Amino acid sequence: MPVNFATPAPEALFPIAGIRLGLAEAGIRKVDRRDLTLLALDAGCTVAGVFTQNRFCAAPVQLCRSHLDSGSEIRALVINTGNANAGTGEPGLRAAQATCAAVGQLLGVGADQVLPFSTGVILEPLPIDRLIAGLPRCVDDLAAGHWHAAAHGIMTTDTVAKAASRRLQINGRTVTLTGISKGAGMIKPNMATMLGFLATDAGVAEPLLRQLVREAADESFNCITVDGDTSTNDSFIVITTGQSGVSFSDASEPGYAELRAAVISVALELAQAIIRDGEGATKFITVAVEGGRDRQECKRVGYAVGHSPLVKTAFFASDPNLGRILAAIGYADIDGLDVDGVRVWLGRAGEEILVAEKGGRAESYREEDGARIMQEAEITVRIDLGRGPASGKVYSCDFSYDYVKINADYRT
Repeated sequence: MPVNFATPAPEALFPIAGIRLGLAEAGIRKVDRRDLTLLALDAGCTVAGVFTQNRFCAAPVQLCRSHLDSGSEIRALVINTGNANAGTGEPGLRAAQATCAAVGQLLGVGADQVLPFSTGVILEPLPIDRLIAGLPRCVDDLAAGHWHAAAHGIMTTDTVAKAASRRLQINGRTVTLTGISKGAGMIKPNMATMLGFLATDAGVAEPLLRQLVREAADESFNCITVDGDTSTNDSFIVITTGQSGVSFSDASEPGYAELRAAVISVALELAQAIIRDGEGATKFITVAVEGGRDRQECKRVGYAVGHSPLVKTAFFASDPNLGRILAAIGYADIDGLDVDGVRVWLGRAGEEILVAEKGGRAESYREEDGARIMQEAEITVRIDLGRGPASGKVYSCDFSYDYVKINADYRT
């Protein structure tokens, strides 16, 4: 079960004016489950995204980049689960193109106005005939209130659907944001998450939206790790419809800071939900690094600790074998790091204990204190590098027996 996370109720996920969602059972990999999701966007929407840095990026990722770069107005997104359409070569690219063409024909828009997304097993051909056959049922199902269903429809090994909504007042008007994401394993995004979609009825000009999606990813999805693996299909998309009457073309405009903060807040909630639902996870771990020369080195230390198998298995066992944290800091490749100046704390809500300082174990540290905190479901590791003003956070989870079982049985 996920660590302190539950899917919001359907009524807690607010519709976004200008977007309708429809789902269908296409039988992509399994029967009797909704595995095909369509988002239809009204004219006038603006869309931006960031994608995986994996060189074996999936065919849908290649096509999404191409369609966004073309400058075409995006009018639809189509998402299938069960098959990643990655490692599929030219046939996979043709399948993604055929998907866009079929959606375009049904909605009366161009194929280059459709963004395709796939998630699931890599190195297997996409069953394009089944996918295309399911699209008319998606169109028939289109409705503004289907965010809850869509959050379930994009799941793979997830145990819960991941979604979040906000409403806030900006410049005297109500602005709504809703997002969904999926992911539980193969998570160390080098841009975003396996799949994430966030929409708002505010309007944001395309150059500013491209900046915003990068900033939101860097503050959220680029701060998580389950297992250190960057997926072939990672995609994070932000859609703005402008139908609230609030719009921005420059970051200095009144109200934009509030919108930016809300977008990052929703993205962070969705990203943390992935870690809370990490395959077999029993602990949610925040690695907070401070005292760095720049944010990049803080993140490097955070990731070294956050995806160390030795650290993660110690947390699963609630074993305060905290020398593993020092080892991870030491191999994070921080030039000129003075280990005598590094301090490490272990914390839970309302309590924090100093574990290490001056190159070794803190004199005040007691094993029983560490063991008590390690029993908690939510734990913070705070690290002060003692060399500058920068800081950064990484969110991770433990490794349990179930992680191995889930991934050993993934294709069966």
